[in-house]
Amino acid sequence: MSPATHAPLAGAIAHQPTAALHAQPARKDTILYLDGVSVSFDGFRVLNDLSLYVLAGGLRAIIGPNGAGKTTMMDVITGKTKPDAGEIYFDGTIDLIALDETRIANLGIGRKFQKPTVFENHTVFENLELALKGGRDAFASLFFRLGAEQRTRIEEVLETVALADQRFRVAGDLSHGQKQWLEIGMLLMQDPELMLIDEPVAGMTDAETEETASLLKEIAKTRSVVVVEHDMDFVRALDCRVTVLHEGAVLAEGSLDTVQGNERVVEVYLGR
Repeated sequence: MSPATHAPLAGAIAHQPTAALHAQPARKDTILYLDGVSVSFDGFRVLNDLSLYVLAGGLRAIIGPNGAGKTTMMDVITGKTKPDAGEIYFDGTIDLIALDETRIANLGIGRKFQKPTVFENHTVFENLELALKGGRDAFASLFFRLGAEQRTRIEEVLETVALADQRFRVAGDLSHGQKQWLEIGMLLMQDPELMLIDEPVAGMTDAETEETASLLKEIAKTRSVVVVEHDMDFVRALDCRVTVLHEGAVLAEGSLDTVQGNERVVEVYLGR
């Protein structure tokens, strides 16, 4: 059976309104492809035949109640957790289940956790320098000097994450929102094809939340971005396709208006 007609993947969204459905792509046309993925911990199934896909260059929001399986989904994509069953492919052909966390990260999959982890005693510029793609051992780092191309790349990222005027500021003095942007910038320095962003606007001001939506939409013009979030105003600002998870499976997909109008989504999540 071909990936485009695999029963679990088609069945995961078969209950949705016709207007919510897009033509099912072949696996080779996706940047991220999960089909029939299941994970159990101590007899409890956290992911339950989970199937979804993300097209290259796309922006996707993942929403759902606590315990829906969002974090575990990120864990299996990045190799932190191995599934009990199912398929996970990157860029259409690369079997992620066969790889460990380091190899997956080196493929071009970057993950940002909810709590920012920046080097607080270093400047913004130094944080981006430390995040430059291409590992260096401790000895090489002692003699490393930035080249013109690398400086240009750092300047580009500083502009992208709206921290150009903060370049010489110690990261520990930044606001919470600015630290989030810096960590997104550090991820960009790795030049990932796919970015997994976990609740980026938690604790942000309204202005920072709006700025973050604009930032992620801009980033998604050149790479694929998957955002896990609870803030519905932020998800609406992203203006992208939304996937609702519930009990480890896809409950609904489509525009935010489409999923907000789904009675089951309202019952298990939005109505709470």
